[in-house]
Amino acid sequence: MSDRPSTPNPRRRPSTPKGWDRADAISTTSWERPPDHLTAGMRRDVVQELGWGRLVFGQTFADHEGLTDVLRDEASGRRDICLYLHDPHVLVATRPQEYFIDPSFTFRMWMHNYRPRPRPAAGVVVRQISGRAHCEEMNRIYVRCGMVPADVDVLWDNHRTTRHITYLVAEELGTGEVLGTVTGVDHTRLFDDPDNGCSLWCLAVDPATVQPGVGELLVRTLIERFQARGRAYLDLSVMHDNEPAIALYDKLGFERVPVFGVKRKNAINERLFTPAPHDDLDDLNPYARIIADEAIRRGVRVDVLDAEGGYLRLEHGGRSVVTRESLSEYTSAVGMSRCDDKRVTRKVVAEAGVAVPAGRTATFDDADHRFLDDVGAVVVKPARGEQGIGITVGVTTHDELDAAIQRAGGAGTQVLLEQFCEGDDLRIVVIDGSVVAAAVRRPAEVVGTGQHDVRQLIEARSRRREAATGGESSIPIDDLTLATIEEEGWSLDDVLPAGEELRVRRTANLHTGGTIHDVTDELHPELAAAALRAAAAIGIPVTGIDLLVPAVDGPAYVFIEANERPGLANHEPRPTAAAFVDYLFPGTRPTPWAWQPDPPAGSDQRAG
Repeated sequence: MSDRPSTPNPRRRPSTPKGWDRADAISTTSWERPPDHLTAGMRRDVVQELGWGRLVFGQTFADHEGLTDVLRDEASGRRDICLYLHDPHVLVATRPQEYFIDPSFTFRMWMHNYRPRPRPAAGVVVRQISGRAHCEEMNRIYVRCGMVPADVDVLWDNHRTTRHITYLVAEELGTGEVLGTVTGVDHTRLFDDPDNGCSLWCLAVDPATVQPGVGELLVRTLIERFQARGRAYLDLSVMHDNEPAIALYDKLGFERVPVFGVKRKNAINERLFTPAPHDDLDDLNPYARIIADEAIRRGVRVDVLDAEGGYLRLEHGGRSVVTRESLSEYTSAVGMSRCDDKRVTRKVVAEAGVAVPAGRTATFDDADHRFLDDVGAVVVKPARGEQGIGITVGVTTHDELDAAIQRAGGAGTQVLLEQFCEGDDLRIVVIDGSVVAAAVRRPAEVVGTGQHDVRQLIEARSRRREAATGGESSIPIDDLTLATIEEEGWSLDDVLPAGEELRVRRTANLHTGGTIHDVTDELHPELAAAALRAAAAIGIPVTGIDLLVPAVDGPAYVFIEANERPGLANHEPRPTAAAFVDYLFPGTRPTPWAWQPDPPAGSDQRAG
């Protein structure tokens, strides 16, 4: 099978039943039953399992009683969707305790209106899935986008055994990394749809993707494949407040149609049909919200004390704990102070046998410059601080050193100089003596389109990062960004060639546009053991240990710092929030998932 999308035949018109026109489409006339001559050949009572739930095609059911029997069979942890049913308001009104009308819009692309355009997303190829690994990558992206995960076996069986389901993935050329996915369902092949339609589901792009236009490329490819089959239209459903997706569909020429979906009132859908249990939950940042959601699922009472600051009070079984995101009352003042001052952190972990780079506290005199001469390149950072503020990486000249020290606070403040070490920025999350997640963090990058200048690319990339992180991540256009771009030989006004990658920040901090890539399954045991030793030496129960590593599957590393309030939301689908709530309220749910590597020979450090 070719990996190249099908090219529509310009002489071939999308086929339609004899005597049919757009006004007769049974999928958009929910107020009346279709005439028998249109539905005579259509299969009845059609339900399609997709792994995350079932698609129930309402137009194939004779009455609401049959639909109700099917919808009541929804599996636990799944989200079924019923579309195209007649009189959805009547079904909901007669069974309001069971069902609700989904607050989504339905958009339709009439195939004869579709206009192909030059393909966006240089350096990306769209292909059908070719193995279970693709299914697992699809699932990873679903979870990172906050969607219901799918059963990998169902995804793979659907691909192998059906002709009516199309699973596409967007891959980065060269690396093969899966950047996004979309699912298509051919209604005509599935149930001899008299409207000759098809639909799009589960469009998802990895929030860490730097390439622009991946979502558009996936949508266009699916449209063109179904257009080549002669389908009349393609439908999709999108939440009413998903403004970026709606803007994309408007751009491509989709139209709103009066098609409504019905869903069951279950725990997954609860936020769609009931007010939030606390009005201020929606004001929490993603790092506090993930903890609040996990606690509520466990039956833990959640009071939002300060939404802007991320402060919560969690109560269960007579125990009350105040948290600020992943920081709780159970972190001692001593542990906090050891994390707060990077000089102290270095000293404490080094005494525990953790490797640290050469370093010194800046004295704002010639000794600082002699240190630079000795090690060749340095990292300059405030001794206290977070979110990458004031840090300069890769300083090699004396003028740069003076500027970096000033940027970190200058004379009269506490500034740390460390030897610059090559490697990937690895964050290991340790909770209650166990490694829960590990991820490589990469500095912000943009990819050229051949049409936009560097400033426009940064602004577009920043908007995508803000949308993906609830406003927590964006790329500032400041002197550090300008210096990084100039070092690469570009300026903000230069048009970057299509496919050209440009790093625009030196540090991998997520708040300045960095991206995070899960490597938990690849983590070398020595790196895990080093993180556990560091956390134990600091005496902190929940922490993000930052290492620089040549490779995540090798033992070499140097310690960089420890974060007393790691962002747990950055590591989905790893169960970081579950581990945190387990630590606070161990009686609410046991979790056997945490990997606890054996300590290296000669070490007394245990992972329990």
